[in-house]
Amino acid sequence: MYNRELITFITVADHGSFLKAAKELYITPASVMNQMNKLERIIGVKLIERTNQGIYLTASGRSIYQDAKKLIEFADEAIEKARQLAASEQNIIRVGTSIMRPCKRLIDLLADIDDGNLPFQIRIFPFDDDPASLDSVLSTLGNQIDCFVSPCNSAEWQNQYGIFLLNKLPCRIAVPRKHRLAKKKSLCWSDLDGETFMVLRRGDSAVLNQIRDDILENHPHIRIADVPNFYDTSIFNECEQMNYVMETLDIWADIHPSLITLPMEWEYEIPYGIVYAKKPSKSVKAFIDVVEERLINKY
Repeated sequence: MYNRELITFITVADHGSFLKAAKELYITPASVMNQMNKLERIIGVKLIERTNQGIYLTASGRSIYQDAKKLIEFADEAIEKARQLAASEQNIIRVGTSIMRPCKRLIDLLADIDDGNLPFQIRIFPFDDDPASLDSVLSTLGNQIDCFVSPCNSAEWQNQYGIFLLNKLPCRIAVPRKHRLAKKKSLCWSDLDGETFMVLRRGDSAVLNQIRDDILENHPHIRIADVPNFYDTSIFNECEQMNYVMETLDIWADIHPSLITLPMEWEYEIPYGIVYAKKPSKSVKAFIDVVEERLINKY
């Protein structure tokens, strides 16, 4: 929606150098200069002054630069809006996936309930699990990603987002392969005496708060190590490096090659389901309705 000379001009202005702009754009400095000359001929004014110290923008160049940035931002927004409308019209559901929140279980479920006439197309979009990236995904649900599947025991999530529960996942224990408990088939509370137990710090996860309270009230020989935020891969690295044990789920059993996931003799379970925008699009709402209907009919 905008020509390449304009993009090259903005890149030159941002870097203050033809050479740096060429490296950024993967073209030659001569090509950058030719495009700038062409742009100046098209517009009919001088945009860039060349000196021995580098380049700088003329007054006209600064004006074009500021307006061009706005133009490109507006064009990008227009493209994204058009894509969202197209997705809605075609019933395309954009499913997010990450290491900690893989979409495979949802895809397997859809394959199981699809009789060949499921009226949706699925597109997979990867995202990162670090707190900032996850917050961005949650705050923009419905824009680039329509939904994802995740443990969803957070009271805040239940208030702020739509959640369709699929099932409950039993809480497990992860231990390093070198750990004294690694050879066991299953664990009980007494096995954890003397261990440091990693669990999410007290917050809005009712189940994990219950596990913490259980330890504090009934198992004084178990030390607690607080996990500060939602789990990401760094937590599994820490568990292995420190030779700790940690609360985990079966969906994370293959995240770290040096950790083993073991069943625990307790009744704790984490709700697991589809997370989507509180006010979903018609396509997403229809998608959730169809999944619910077919699950009821099949099971």
